[in-house]
Amino acid sequence: VIAVLLFRTFVFGMFSIPSESMLPTALWGDYLFTEKWPYGYSQASMPFDLKLFDGRILGDVPERGDVVVFKHPVDREAYIKRVIGLPGDTVQVKGGALYLNGAAVPKVRVADFVAPITPYDPCRIVRFRSAAKDGTPVCRYPRFRETLPGGASYGVLDFGAADSNNPWGVDADNTQAVIVPEDELFVMGDNRDDSEDSRFPSQAGAGVGLLPIDNVVGRAAVIAFSTDGTASWLNPVSWFRAARWRRIGETM
Repeated sequence: VIAVLLFRTFVFGMFSIPSESMLPTALWGDYLFTEKWPYGYSQASMPFDLKLFDGRILGDVPERGDVVVFKHPVDREAYIKRVIGLPGDTVQVKGGALYLNGAAVPKVRVADFVAPITPYDPCRIVRFRSAAKDGTPVCRYPRFRETLPGGASYGVLDFGAADSNNPWGVDADNTQAVIVPEDELFVMGDNRDDSEDSRFPSQAGAGVGLLPIDNVVGRAAVIAFSTDGTASWLNPVSWFRAARWRRIGETM
């Protein structure tokens, strides 16, 4: 028990993806190993969120493009997003394009992200529904590749004009320029039109706002297991059918 506790505290944690906000990088139903040592240790990285000390020990700042698991600034629930802005950076979204320190981040259209329609990915936007060659219902999302200064490159989804009819009246495709304060981060989901992140005010169960670095649990590392949500506890055979075997071992 002590060995497992030490391992979970200082080496790896486990995190399950609870939404579609990180498509196409991480799918709802993915289970990730999270590396805890790259950024040091704080209350957020302790088991059960225990506050054993103040601040961060052996702390280091994440790099742009890192996918991090963190505790929400208000309700301390575990979230996952990508680091876009570091302390001192100016971040803005204009017309759906990401700007960093006044320069547009390169964004190139690539092949659609095609995902089977499952309970974890019901393809709520009807215009993206389609069918594979074998007739399987799928969702075809418009996918782009962003490349941040420093070389981090990753896929993002962009559905077009964002819906500003939300409780905060935020147009996530057109935001005010924000200078990231010291000891904080600007984070975004890769599914740009389905992620309440640093573009939104911090509120329990919703927007993240600017993220204190001390809230970071660790860096998302590798997919340990993945399931599409079709399994039934009463049918063991369905456990194997629901597993996304090809995702196991993929890195973030």
